[in-house]
Amino acid sequence: MGANFFRILVILALLFHAQSLISVPIPTKKINVKGVRGGCSGRESIDWFPEWLKSNDQKLLRDANGKVADVVVAADGTGKFTSISDAIRAAPDYNIKTFVIHVKKGVYKEYVEIGTEKSNIMLIGDGIDATVVSGNRNRVDGWETHQSATFSVKGQGFIARDITFENTAGPEKQQAVAFMSESDRTVMYRCAFRGYQDTLYASKQRQFYRECKIKGTIDFIFGDGAVVFQACDILARQALPGQQNTITAQGRKIVNYASGFSLHLCNISVEPGVTTRTYLGRPWKEYSRTIIMKSYISGAIQPEGWLPWNKSAFALDTLYYGEYMNNGPGAKLGGRVKWPGYHVITSPVQANVFTVAKFIDGDTWLPSTGVKYMGGLG
Repeated sequence: MGANFFRILVILALLFHAQSLISVPIPTKKINVKGVRGGCSGRESIDWFPEWLKSNDQKLLRDANGKVADVVVAADGTGKFTSISDAIRAAPDYNIKTFVIHVKKGVYKEYVEIGTEKSNIMLIGDGIDATVVSGNRNRVDGWETHQSATFSVKGQGFIARDITFENTAGPEKQQAVAFMSESDRTVMYRCAFRGYQDTLYASKQRQFYRECKIKGTIDFIFGDGAVVFQACDILARQALPGQQNTITAQGRKIVNYASGFSLHLCNISVEPGVTTRTYLGRPWKEYSRTIIMKSYISGAIQPEGWLPWNKSAFALDTLYYGEYMNNGPGAKLGGRVKWPGYHVITSPVQANVFTVAKFIDGDTWLPSTGVKYMGGLG
């Protein structure tokens, strides 16, 4: 520790001296919003070091201000634990500080359940497709939908980044959840969710998904949370013959309940070769609410946009489905459904209600997570 501390002091002194000799300001680098077509951008960030500073020293400076893992999980045995579940059990109950778990690359075939007593857990993986949590529980084999989740969390303040959560049961196994959250202030950053029916169960509370990749078939983003998906890639997969893909199935049951799904600056499409008819969503419950804003919608989405629940008139006059300033061949509004609950939003004031800052009160809690986000419409 002493050598590194002294080294950091020397580097900082050199940086300070160098900056005093430079008359131009430190350049800023705009964040490119991944998965968005049309040149949208998020907040600005500074990522600057002089050319003469070695890469190892740059990393040392970043690590000096970054989070240090409390425990390491490694499938190959090089960490303190070989399973994520064991690392979760090691975290203090009702912790007010963030407990950081580094999950090294590997495929972890386990079912992880984080209870309400395990608050403020942060999982950091080594990247999508590098760190993978995998399971295959499903409805056909006797698991209820909520029991089928490969990974489920209830403790508030849960954060994960650079991890894939998958359920490999396949479309013939019906409901099979990859990830379920009931955690208030859930943050998922650069994560992937892979499954078929019911991939991502955003069950309740405030949740934020940024730069994530979400894949599935029927109702593959569902639940009754207040959730913003920002700069995410949302891709439908090939379903079974005779089935239709529905991206969302939001489950608001009470008209004045502050839940709903807001898809903001996302890329909405299908995997290559998919022939299944694909829709933006359908109403799971009576006051289902989903809004799609400033997103790219590919031509693979059906012109009607939205699908009734099992060919019935259920909730068509009580749901709230809205679209605002989307682009792409699938964003044309001429062929959209004519339901009483469907709305073309034209006012930025109205659309602003469904932003990170307003819809999930993100400005009050997201900055402390260190995750990039756009509070307004952009």
